[in-house]
Amino acid sequence: MMMKSSVVAAILVSLAIGTGTAWAEDAAAPSKMSAEKKAISKSCSDQANAKGLHGKERKHFRSECKHHGGKAE
Repeated sequence: MMMKSSVVAAILVSLAIGTGTAWAEDAAAPSKMSAEKKAISKSCSDQANAKGLHGKERKHFRSECKHHGGKAE
């Protein structure tokens, strides 16, 4: 009986460690990606401002620009 609880405890500890490590790696990824997305969005906004776009035209331009990674086509 004592051996089963020790095995269960060891499994739970292993899962907790594995889950914690996976979560820590995932938590770092969005920060980098978020900064990259912000830079692309800013670039597209600046380009839209330079063209004097407003309303639907601006929204469409920014959408296409962000889709192309900050490069308007």
